[in-house]
Amino acid sequence: MEAFLMRRIFDFHSHAYPEKVAIKSVDFLNNYYKVNCQGSGTMDDLLDSARSGGVGYLLVHAVATKPTQVENVNNWIAAHLSENIFGFGTIHPAYEGGILKELDRIRSLGLRGLKLHPDFQGYYVDDPSMDIIYKAIEGKMPVLIHTGDKNTDFTSPRRLANVLDRYPNLTVISAHLGGYSEWDEAEKYIIGRNCYIDTSSSIWALPKERAVNIIRKHGVDKVLFGTDYPLTRHKDELERFLSLGLTEEENNKILFENAKRLLDLDI
Repeated sequence: MEAFLMRRIFDFHSHAYPEKVAIKSVDFLNNYYKVNCQGSGTMDDLLDSARSGGVGYLLVHAVATKPTQVENVNNWIAAHLSENIFGFGTIHPAYEGGILKELDRIRSLGLRGLKLHPDFQGYYVDDPSMDIIYKAIEGKMPVLIHTGDKNTDFTSPRRLANVLDRYPNLTVISAHLGGYSEWDEAEKYIIGRNCYIDTSSSIWALPKERAVNIIRKHGVDKVLFGTDYPLTRHKDELERFLSLGLTEEENNKILFENAKRLLDLDI
């Protein structure tokens, strides 16, 4: 796949799906979150959105909503890696192929971490069934966890805080400024903790002043830019982020430097 050399901007939270399921996946997101996704969800459209928006690096995620999907999803993401495209793998606590074996395989595929979406996978983020996963990756592999959902309690900031308490050396990225649609709880349980947060699916939902306050309260060294494509397109989300009025140093850290450091990338 041809490289797309753009500005030093890293989208830490984007999604793509195989062509045959992209339409179904986007329709599900639209119906579940009551939104109107701006992208088609295909890898080609993701790359086009990034190019058009001036975003040079992508971290791509896809989630196995069923245990039987784990290996195929990981293989699909790995097949699209390049010098500009990085990926996180997926796992499911009910996966029967050997969780530790698959976590090792995720590393061997060149995937840089793990993405969990308990709301769609059907478990509580602090459930004991997850301990085998957290223990195996603690200090070895970062994990991005969808956090917050007003429809369920699977990923409440309060529950994620339990994970942070039990696994202090686990490198966690709490998506959506620590708790999509639950930012009061996020500020109580996640903001300021020893974890990262990303900006995806949050800036458009919050007053600018509050978004800035959350970012600075948490610490700009632990904040990552994310678009949550296909929910938004890169040009729009980047403009939205830059409109917050953060300093140039803060922008550089959130848009690029923090991701580079976290993933230990030579880019």
